[in-house]
Amino acid sequence: MAKHLFLIRHAKSDWNFDLPDFERPLNSRGQKNAPYMAKKLAEHEVQPQLLVSSPANRALSTAQLFQEELTEQHLQIKEESAIYEASTPTLLKIINGFDNRYSSIALFGHNPGLSNLAHYLSSAFEYDMPTCSIVHIQFGTDDWAEISEDAGAIVWFNYPKLA
Repeated sequence: MAKHLFLIRHAKSDWNFDLPDFERPLNSRGQKNAPYMAKKLAEHEVQPQLLVSSPANRALSTAQLFQEELTEQHLQIKEESAIYEASTPTLLKIINGFDNRYSSIALFGHNPGLSNLAHYLSSAFEYDMPTCSIVHIQFGTDDWAEISEDAGAIVWFNYPKLA
């Protein structure tokens, strides 16, 4: 059985310089784009069974908006502090540690980490992920621990301006 990973960059955030980066909220465009992209995700056959998010306000808010739109699944959000400002090796370690009872997981995070990770997992991915973009990567394994460099195939990629 294949594993499916959805890399989702947080929606557009506010640049309120009175707040620390970690606490920046979504701006009005981000609050509109996240439910819109969640609906686009809901149109696909494969759906995430678990949402794993950076605890940074903008990423967690994006995950919560996706959770509200994907109500059919009764999705749980698991916060993972290591996603914030993570490098590719750190993100890969998180993915390799995912519970194998889930065949499909969405990871909500930040750039440049997610774009770098997408390219690492599938060299066919040559983009910089815009805000609220989704990359669906499929792996021909039933063990998250086996996911490694260039092991994935891009199923689809979408973002608000493309959708």
